[in-house]
Amino acid sequence: MPTPRRTLTLLAAVTLVLAPAVGSPAAADAAQVPDAMASLGDSITRGFNACGFFVDCTSRSWSTGSYATVNSHYLRLREANPSAVAHNDARSGAKVADLPGQADRAVSQGVDHVTILIGANDACTSSEAGMTTVADFESRFRTAMGRLTTGLPEASVFVSSIPDVKRLWEVGRNSSSARAAWSAFSICQSMLADPRSTDPADAERRDRVRQRVSDYNAVLARVCAEQARCRYDGGAVFSHPFALSHLSTWDYFHPNTSGQRLLAEITYTAAFDL
Repeated sequence: MPTPRRTLTLLAAVTLVLAPAVGSPAAADAAQVPDAMASLGDSITRGFNACGFFVDCTSRSWSTGSYATVNSHYLRLREANPSAVAHNDARSGAKVADLPGQADRAVSQGVDHVTILIGANDACTSSEAGMTTVADFESRFRTAMGRLTTGLPEASVFVSSIPDVKRLWEVGRNSSSARAAWSAFSICQSMLADPRSTDPADAERRDRVRQRVSDYNAVLARVCAEQARCRYDGGAVFSHPFALSHLSTWDYFHPNTSGQRLLAEITYTAAFDL
């Protein structure tokens, strides 16, 4: 897929910021870096549980956060364009069905760069039967992308793959604290129910849930590839072997500050070919 023009101008601006100043000032190119960005998605993008007990911590969002330790997309872009602004349009608990409405908000804000991370809640349900079908996931995601490309034709869009929810089970199943949190808060029971069970039926259930996430990611990749100004992370987030230390100790599900920083690093590199 051709590299979007805005990505090229961003890389040029970042290079000027990092290199010794020679010739024309960097400000001329910085003006072409996104002036406004919006993040769409769910509680991961809201920074939920990253700084307190069951609260959104938008300052620690991997995408639009302002917390220096996380070093979000927004903070990195602002190095090249100090006047850039960010909007966090994600909502904790959101599923792909909520994405078109979030896209509408981004359009109303007139942004020129959008990040999307959605789908964990479509797979992490109270039971396997409650997961969003792949067909419905694609329909909703297509609708959202259509609203973005129609309403913001010059905006660049970055789409992150959904994290591997089976990895949650792998890193937390032997932790009594993680198991207690998953049970007490009924977290992602489609995957995390009976976490210590070795019964073939439970193993097969976990594999089916993981496959559903893989199917969602295939949808994200395919639909994004149809748009010249959309970039998918190539499965970078899904395939990264995150550790228990990257998860909030409030619920052992959402990224903590360290996890948000890791997300920012992986996704920014994928978004801008750095």
